Amino acid sequence: MVLYHLCDDPYRVLEAYHEASRRMAGTAGLLGNKLLHALGDRRAYVVVSRWSDWEAFTAWESGPAHKEQTAPLRPLRDTGRDRPFEIYRELAHYGRDRAVTRAADVMEGA
Repeated sequence: MVLYHLCDDPYRVLEAYHEASRRMAGTAGLLGNKLLHALGDRRAYVVVSRWSDWEAFTAWESGPAHKEQTAPLRPLRDTGRDRPFEIYRELAHYGRDRAVTRAADVMEGA
């Protein structure tokens, strides 16, 4: 999942990101997240989170803790976009020396 944010104050973004990450610690299915800063726009940030599977993500997203856990970052969302987030499914990746393709996902038209 990729969540887009805009803010002029990088310290505010870092503080909100760390607080939301602390709140989400131990969330079932959450494999980790990253805060990235756009090189082409000093105000633009994204949070990329990785989940064990779709079911774990949707259970968390529809659960009661979701809004409270992500509250620190909500005021910073990039609302100028049609959607302030995108959800991606991994089709392939490289690990060490070889590529792995998830053929079933490609065949589903993912």
